[in-house]
Amino acid sequence: MGDIVLVHGTTQTAEGFTGLVEAFAERGHRASAVDVPSGGASSAAGYAALVARQLPDDLRDPVVAAHSASGLLLPAIARRVGARHQVWLAATVADFHGQRSLLAELQQDPHDMFSPEWLGENPADDPVVAAYFLFHDADLATLRQALTTVALCDLSEIYAETPAEDPARLPSTYVLPTEDRALRPDWMTRAAHDRLGVEPVPVTGGHNFYTAAPDTTAAVINDLCF
Repeated sequence: MGDIVLVHGTTQTAEGFTGLVEAFAERGHRASAVDVPSGGASSAAGYAALVARQLPDDLRDPVVAAHSASGLLLPAIARRVGARHQVWLAATVADFHGQRSLLAELQQDPHDMFSPEWLGENPADDPVVAAYFLFHDADLATLRQALTTVALCDLSEIYAETPAEDPARLPSTYVLPTEDRALRPDWMTRAAHDRLGVEPVPVTGGHNFYTAAPDTTAAVINDLCF
């Protein structure tokens, strides 16, 4: 059995990982989906402390997986919990060597990272927006359930933080959904190559692909990390 920590992004709560937690359990792993409180800390290290307090006392050498903007928190969380491997689920990878915050990177060219359609949209206010950008690969029953897990998480202070942790410090797997309508697949490919030194693992699906295909997602992580 292995331990897996799941860190949700800024558009979905920890409940969005329910199917993935079950898929890991079927493979003999214990997955802990943690809450990232909106505006809960002013630094990645602060969020790492909040996450660590939610985890089992007997957690040992976990794999930590983070989705979307919570990739900015992943290196700090991984260090705090003694992780052995990081998994980036369509996640933002900080420009550590360039010492640019996410905001600084976006100011240079916002369309390099994000789809022009996505900028300015709020999936928490409009289920059509959530369905189009986050869950367009889901069947109807899954979509209905997924829409109940949509919520915004304010990480604005983290967006302005100069990265303190090298995301390439630990071994990484980058899972790249080829039909993502929020983050641009070409940006994710370059981030995996240039900032993590890995070849991304392509999967069919949209930005929150693990919701529509939890078994496939668990299989990829199981095969590459255990």
